[in-house]
Amino acid sequence: MGKFFLDDFFVTVLFDSGADTSYVSLKVSQLLKRTPTLLNTKHTVERANSKSLEATHIVKGCNLVLAGQTFSINLIPIVLGSFNVIIGIDWLSHQQAEILCNEKIVRIPRSGKEPLIIHGDKSGAVVGIISFLKAHNCLRKGHTAILALVSDASSEEKKIEDIPIVRDFPKVFPEELPGLPPHRQVEFRIELAPGAVPIARAPYRLAPSELEELSTQIEELLEKGFIRPSYSPWGAPVLFVKKKDGTFRMCIDYRELNKVTVKNRYPLPRIDDLFDQLQGSSYYSKVDLRSGYHQLRVREEDVSKTAFRTRYGHYEFLVMPFGLTNAPAVFMDLMNRVCKPYLDKFVIVFIDDILIYSKSQEEHEQHLRLILELLRKEQLYAKFSKCDFWLREVHFLGHVVNKDGIHVDPSKVDSIKNWPAPRTPTEIRQFLGLAGYYRRFIKDFSKIAQPLTSLTQKGVTYRWGDAQESAF
Repeated sequence: MGKFFLDDFFVTVLFDSGADTSYVSLKVSQLLKRTPTLLNTKHTVERANSKSLEATHIVKGCNLVLAGQTFSINLIPIVLGSFNVIIGIDWLSHQQAEILCNEKIVRIPRSGKEPLIIHGDKSGAVVGIISFLKAHNCLRKGHTAILALVSDASSEEKKIEDIPIVRDFPKVFPEELPGLPPHRQVEFRIELAPGAVPIARAPYRLAPSELEELSTQIEELLEKGFIRPSYSPWGAPVLFVKKKDGTFRMCIDYRELNKVTVKNRYPLPRIDDLFDQLQGSSYYSKVDLRSGYHQLRVREEDVSKTAFRTRYGHYEFLVMPFGLTNAPAVFMDLMNRVCKPYLDKFVIVFIDDILIYSKSQEEHEQHLRLILELLRKEQLYAKFSKCDFWLREVHFLGHVVNKDGIHVDPSKVDSIKNWPAPRTPTEIRQFLGLAGYYRRFIKDFSKIAQPLTSLTQKGVTYRWGDAQESAF
């Protein structure tokens, strides 16, 4: 390993005879003033964490300067860890290069001249990351490998192995999604209205802390294979929303794309209809899919429409992103197809939330096993920390469900009680939207809300009086 130049950029290089191909980090490839060429076939890269990435382009004819000598090299852009460039066996064999590990040098023969000697970094720094192929080759040669699992023995968090039935399905609850999802019976499509043309918007200005988070999240999405560099004429800007825990959620502003998208009218289920199925149930388990939208692929011809623009490059989604108008309907369609044999028998589904309900403990054991077997078969993954099992009372879609029936979630009632008096028709609609969610529990809801509803009508002067205050 060492530090060299690539097209006048200072880069760190790893000579890796265990890599079949040579690679450049995506960040560095964005800096090179070269247009990537589309590969004839997709190139799959196996990572050290057993995840695979798909590369689609190659940067040809880069100038690599080693010890004052310039060489030409073709590089495939992928996510890299400690190094900017990995020189693989393709280039090493072409140059008839020899790696002398004990001397930490690379020797490249030259016709009629002394061989070129490239000295590696002798600072004593430890290489923190090696390629999957390098690790595989080391194991084949008999090197010792140790797999270490670090855990907090004092942790009192729930564990998969402690939960009946669930402990038989650990693969349904991975710590991270294992890469690109399989091709499913439903693909996310983006049908455009007639006459629609590509729309690209300039990136929004972001604070330094948001830029740092943007860089981190892009790297994570690239590593998982969920996005790839884009050359699309489409481009939506990125913004950040602060979550309750203080972290940032990266959001793509797809409003312009949504305006020209043909709307998918697949129906979302009525909440009342879902809860009608729960009569007589006593045992419950709730399964929350892990990043559910990212478990559904975008149709290849529509990938370019998901493109988003950032300070760090132009990217597009291979999996369904958040913020697209048809995303909830399409995912609902997928889940209804997957769970069809059991829907309204002992399962209700609302987008990526699954509720399993049973009349007895024996029934619930059978029902829970069937659903987990189904998820395993369909390669759908859940987030264990957000799931609950073997409950006698469950909070689901803003309600509390138990053997006595359906009840209002007290925390939601507090939100309604503490709502400030509306000052505009829009604020009235927002309040009625929340309060109306529980209209099944309020006799004559429409009659009570009429003084408020009247102020939302066109041509009506907004006057908040005693009638409105009483209704509110």
